[in-house]
Amino acid sequence: MSQIPATLRYSASHEWVRVDNDLATVGITDHAQAELSDVVYVDLPKPGATLKAGTVAAVVESVKAASDIYSPLTGEVVEVNSALVSAPELVNKDPYGEAWLFRVKLANSAELDLLMDAAKYKASINE
Repeated sequence: MSQIPATLRYSASHEWVRVDNDLATVGITDHAQAELSDVVYVDLPKPGATLKAGTVAAVVESVKAASDIYSPLTGEVVEVNSALVSAPELVNKDPYGEAWLFRVKLANSAELDLLMDAAKYKASINE
């Protein structure tokens, strides 16, 4: 398992968030992709969709199972990673880099305080 980047925030449902001003990039953690194993399909939200924190935003399917991906924050989808449509295996190869799922324009930056830092996330998956 790779390092858990300290610069990101994490949800209990294994999504990560990188924030730049009012734009949040969302992906799934290395732990999540390892649990899923070989990812074969990614269903992304539509640009322009409004997501509410804690609601299903995407689906990742692997050879083992399909898993709902929850939006860790409320906001409007402004971009999706279309590279994952033709290369879903990127989720397994680079979960914190090339395999980001979608970007949202934050509606409520206070929601970031509800997410875990790297130390808390690491503790949560080692329990």
